Amino acid sequence: MDEVKKMLAEGQVEQAIYLLNEYLIKNPNEDEAYFIRGNAYSKKGDFRQALNNYLNAMEINPDSPAKQAHSMLMKIMEFYNKDMYNH
Repeated sequence: MDEVKKMLAEGQVEQAIYLLNEYLIKNPNEDEAYFIRGNAYSKKGDFRQALNNYLNAMEINPDSPAKQAHSMLMKIMEFYNKDMYNH
């Protein structure tokens, strides 16, 4: 996971997602991997995939930091969606 986190910090989002996909095939109950993949998708701007990964992490571990990340991303999306209607 440290290597993937480093890749994300360096902006290598696609490579990090690829490694996380491979990791999750072998470790489907690893909530941290879903959380990190959610962060990667969020960084990429794919909020739907980010939310899905956060939900997967929360399903495995209700105390996952994905819970806070999911909540924050939902607030951001609600803000942007409401703002669209104000134009």
